Amino acid sequence: MSRIRITGGKWRSRLIAVADVRGLRPTPDRVRVTLFNWLGQNLSGQSCLDLFAGSGVLGFEAASRGAARVTLVEQDQGAFAALRQNAQALGSEQLELIRSDALTFMQSAAKLAAADRLEQRQGRYDLVFLDPPYHQGWLARIEPLLQNIVNPGARLYVEAERAVESLGEWASVRAGRAGQVYYHLLERP
Repeated sequence: MSRIRITGGKWRSRLIAVADVRGLRPTPDRVRVTLFNWLGQNLSGQSCLDLFAGSGVLGFEAASRGAARVTLVEQDQGAFAALRQNAQALGSEQLELIRSDALTFMQSAAKLAAADRLEQRQGRYDLVFLDPPYHQGWLARIEPLLQNIVNPGARLYVEAERAVESLGEWASVRAGRAGQVYYHLLERP
């Protein structure tokens, strides 16, 4: 098991464990620093979703910067065990861990929204992190379900194997590249 550090907020410099899972690519430090410079260092009151959590570092970074609620969704058993271990070590009550595949989670959340069980701002997200496995078409499958679970003015962070100028109604407002990773901040007009 390897370790990576949280780059800012109340847990700055804390190390979190990363499970040895094939294909797991924790977002590099410099990309996270750039992302949170784009977003702002204070996420107080925001609700965040780390949909393909993996190491969970994006969700932990958001919680470290004051997000009111952070939901981390991960399917892999080993990665999920590491998420649980890290959440317990950090002792945060704003973290919600869900073991599920991303599509099932999104479909369930969309059904709740359609049935009006997700009240405005209750159970919806202000910021969504999407760093899915590459070359599997996840972004196209997830995008249609986003509108049902986000608040007005929500932002979307995407890591992908290629540049993403838009994703449905979402348009890239900031973008960068680090090696083979393209990263983007998207908003809806």
